[in-house]
Amino acid sequence: MEIRIGLVGAGWMGKTHIKAFINAFINFGPKYGKPVFETVSDVSAEAAKNVCKQLGFSKWTTDWKEVVQDERVHIVDIATPNAFHYEVAKAALENGKHVYCEKPLSLSAEQSIELAKMAKQKGVVNYVGYNNVMNPANAYIKDLVQSGKLGQIIGFFGIYSQDSLLDPNLPITWRHINKYSGSGALGDLGSHILSVSQFILGNIESVIALPKTVIKQRPVSPGSLELADVENDDLITILAKYENGAVGTILASRVAPGRKNYLTYEIQGTEGTVYYSLERMNEVKVYFTSDNSADRGFRTVFLGPEHKGYSAFYPAAGIAIGYNDMKVLEAHELLSAVSKGTPYICDFEFGAKIDQTVSAILESAAKQNWINVRNKGGVTI
Repeated sequence: MEIRIGLVGAGWMGKTHIKAFINAFINFGPKYGKPVFETVSDVSAEAAKNVCKQLGFSKWTTDWKEVVQDERVHIVDIATPNAFHYEVAKAALENGKHVYCEKPLSLSAEQSIELAKMAKQKGVVNYVGYNNVMNPANAYIKDLVQSGKLGQIIGFFGIYSQDSLLDPNLPITWRHINKYSGSGALGDLGSHILSVSQFILGNIESVIALPKTVIKQRPVSPGSLELADVENDDLITILAKYENGAVGTILASRVAPGRKNYLTYEIQGTEGTVYYSLERMNEVKVYFTSDNSADRGFRTVFLGPEHKGYSAFYPAAGIAIGYNDMKVLEAHELLSAVSKGTPYICDFEFGAKIDQTVSAILESAAKQNWINVRNKGGVTI
């Protein structure tokens, strides 16, 4: 079975998606469908033409509407900047396409709910690219939580910090402008922590948030003396109440000195704790109160073939997988859903729930008050 893909957005993320499809086919085999690269679109003709040639697309265009209207395309893959996700996804759904949209699903809870409802009505596969959910470590940790081995869950404490925008001389980009990005560190980094915590612990009930813009102005272009205002958060701290009774703190920063890709979290229960850091991707730290030895403490669990997803890459434990491998697992889950109708986690409803949480956090930051997340926008999916 050939699954024909139309790509909208020929930048780094778009190429990452295509490489993931190729490796998913190599790792899992043809029984899940063979990805065929039909049409690629980008506002830059040069970028679209280069990706078309390098990655084997049949044709290229600068008009994304040609992709969503192409009768030969089965999956519309959206890898554009955030502000364009909604328009492209809606048009793809209207044309009856399966949709693979990089996160976030849209810039508002209302738009994301609309897309989730529309996708359900159309009966097509609808996938949002929260790749960290596919990390075998998170599947293992979710099993620990659901098995009751950690006891009653007390708290979730998560951080996603980078220093990628610490330099004040870096010019302003679409990530700093709300109409293009929706938010700053919250949407770019914090949403990954939200996706992982929602996958493991379930939904967040209410939030209160404190944001800070550290670098208030940036050059409009490299080396320019003209400055433009930064409109969103460089860092944000969130207190959360989960529907299961747990409490949480979540911090996201794009100006954290020394932090490169510091996605880390700890889940504490009445009978144990689990700790994980993406910078040590292949290791999970666990502690159980039932261990009564004199030298008890955290033990290290190395990911291996017994953990969901890992065996697609290596036959033995302790060999580290990487960021692109999570994208491979994501692409495989998507291809399997299209070819075999298998269930998948990160559908548009999942993405809309995260966007509802982001919307509540932004409202809380503006009002400096607790905001309920459930049914944000007054609509139930």
